[in-house]
Amino acid sequence: MSTISPLITAQELIELNTTSKIILIDARAGANTFESYQNEHLKAARFVDLNRDLANIPENPANGGRHPLPSPEEFAETLSSLGISPSDHVVVYDDKNGSNFAARFWWMMRAIGHEKIQVLNGGYQTGIQAGFPINSGNETFEKTAYPSQKWKLALADIKEVEKARKNDQNIVIDVRDENRYNGLTEPLDLIAGHIPGAINVPLTENLDENGLFKSADELAEKYNAILGNKKTENTIVHCGSGVTACHTLLAMDYAGLPIPKLYVGSWSEWSRNDREMALKENK
Repeated sequence: MSTISPLITAQELIELNTTSKIILIDARAGANTFESYQNEHLKAARFVDLNRDLANIPENPANGGRHPLPSPEEFAETLSSLGISPSDHVVVYDDKNGSNFAARFWWMMRAIGHEKIQVLNGGYQTGIQAGFPINSGNETFEKTAYPSQKWKLALADIKEVEKARKNDQNIVIDVRDENRYNGLTEPLDLIAGHIPGAINVPLTENLDENGLFKSADELAEKYNAILGNKKTENTIVHCGSGVTACHTLLAMDYAGLPIPKLYVGSWSEWSRNDREMALKENK
């Protein structure tokens, strides 16, 4: 368990920025992301890129999915290049309410044992609206030497998911939207559908009508009801490529629950490996 909340409000960020040393990370998603960062970002934020910094993209997504993790050693090199030390207080944001690269970066930091890591609740927009200063161009900072660590949070591979989906003591959660889960649409992968036995709990259900995470109590009630008598360590969470699944892992951590296993390969790996697939779950 981390000693601080995984979420920070924009107002808390502004106050913290005036009293303490923090390192801001801009993890926004989409086309021309670096150009958007250079045009405007929260002042002093350092840029991180999913494909370059938070994944080790394979030639064939059948081998680990579209966004496999880099090695812990490679991630330590990324943190060193970002000027981050193990004792630093780091805050990361994106422009998708934490549902893209920010939550992935948060999970990776927690997975190497970094405690002072938070996601800006509501993302980039809330920082702007709250009056956090902005900047353009590149930020200057000194590089560090982040020591290499092992992944300390639980991961599941495709073989474990195959076993878990058939075991009534396990639960596999698919956080993609309902249409993708039901196979009605698939904008990113080759085949539509879902892993048989997985239940659909869209990550958007973690958020309220304002795009902020629901309260810790609400999320705890929600996920305790979903898990029932199943243990969190027997829970596997996935999405399309192991990125947005981290949004739900963050929500569960915020709710005070142990962080479940992450299946990084997710649907992008499963659907390319001649595994059984489903369009809707049989009841």
